[in-house]
Amino acid sequence: MIAEMSLNRIWEGCKINDRKQQELLYKVLAPKMLAVCMRYTTDRDEAQDVMQEGFIKIFKNLHNYRGEGSLEGWIRRIMAHTAISRYRKLKPIMLTEDMSENSVPCYTSEQNNNVDAKELMNIIQQLPGNYRSVFNLYAIEGYSHQEIGTMLGISELLSRTTLHRARGILRKKVTQLEAYQAN
Repeated sequence: MIAEMSLNRIWEGCKINDRKQQELLYKVLAPKMLAVCMRYTTDRDEAQDVMQEGFIKIFKNLHNYRGEGSLEGWIRRIMAHTAISRYRKLKPIMLTEDMSENSVPCYTSEQNNNVDAKELMNIIQQLPGNYRSVFNLYAIEGYSHQEIGTMLGISELLSRTTLHRARGILRKKVTQLEAYQAN
């Protein structure tokens, strides 16, 4: 793993348009950024497209990084925003009425959770796009509902409702997977 100090040296090369340093930055961060993009897309090809678009934005906006916070965090936010922008262009946010609150089984942290991280990420990726975006922004990226609303062009209340429904779908799918694994 390249340390933050080395990443900053690579970044300095990127700022003077050193193509080798730009390629090195891409090679170092692409696997992590692809994982970020995968959380917002439905398949690997789409995630790679989003990642490419994100790196283009990064290289066009090198001057916008002011050195506040980690460089990797700044790049990560650009990837998430790129994925969200792409999603907003393709599909308007709507609530999916495929579940009611009463149909979601209760799932608590005290239950034995036999679902590994890879399976959980696969389940998250199966969420409808708007649910997946809100869930990722809130639960994984740590944005507030107000920030999510601004990013996605929806109300704070719709963000909260969408998150609640996404969690319900996830609970149901995790419970189903655990029941399947138990058999």
